Amino acid sequence: MFGRRMALAAFSALAAVSVFTAPANATVFNQEISVQPYAHITEDGSVTLSGTYLCEGSSPRGAVQVKAIVVQEGLRLTVAAGDARCDGERHRWEARGSVRFTPGLHAGRAEAVAQLQEVHFSGLLPRSIDTLAEDDKNIEVFDHR
Repeated sequence: MFGRRMALAAFSALAAVSVFTAPANATVFNQEISVQPYAHITEDGSVTLSGTYLCEGSSPRGAVQVKAIVVQEGLRLTVAAGDARCDGERHRWEARGSVRFTPGLHAGRAEAVAQLQEVHFSGLLPRSIDTLAEDDKNIEVFDHR
């Protein structure tokens, strides 16, 4: 009887692990985000990143937002693309920042990170932020100045 219980416990544990383990690049509740493999610096010094996202049913306790980061040679520019519309459809996002805040940003290779984040509030102030989905890739920055 003891051996049978042990076998059943081991099988149950294995089933739970296989059911609840997701691949490393999977996202929770079909939340997805992607960033294009390029960014542009426009004549006025704006840095533009873009991509797509998909999310289902935002939380009533928070707001879902898109955040993007460009990292190049130790410099880091963080820009927000605003609130996400979580209706189960794929949407395009675009984020703009300024090289005035990161003056060394230039044409060439960089890393971009796009995040779909849920911000939880306590009253009017943010209490915590959960990352629902993330895309991190090497990109090319084009300078049109």
